[in-house]
Amino acid sequence: MRYRTLGSSDLQVSEISLGSWLTYAGGIEADATRACTEAAFDAGINFFDTANVYGQGAAETAWGEILSPRSPFAGSSSARSS
Repeated sequence: MRYRTLGSSDLQVSEISLGSWLTYAGGIEADATRACTEAAFDAGINFFDTANVYGQGAAETAWGEILSPRSPFAGSSSARSS
């Protein structure tokens, strides 16, 4: 996996990120979500993209449970304002 420095920080993020919009927001089962996320992390992906509106927070909840024991990883999120 290739990595890039994020802005002026020392944080190195993978050039490939894994997104959760149509998948981890309830589109696939929890065991498949875990397997795909762990495979991505094991392949060197440490940049995960989600938003609090995906499945009304289901994607963020799933990744919180899966990724919390792993470190380090970077997450990006966008929130919809009402």
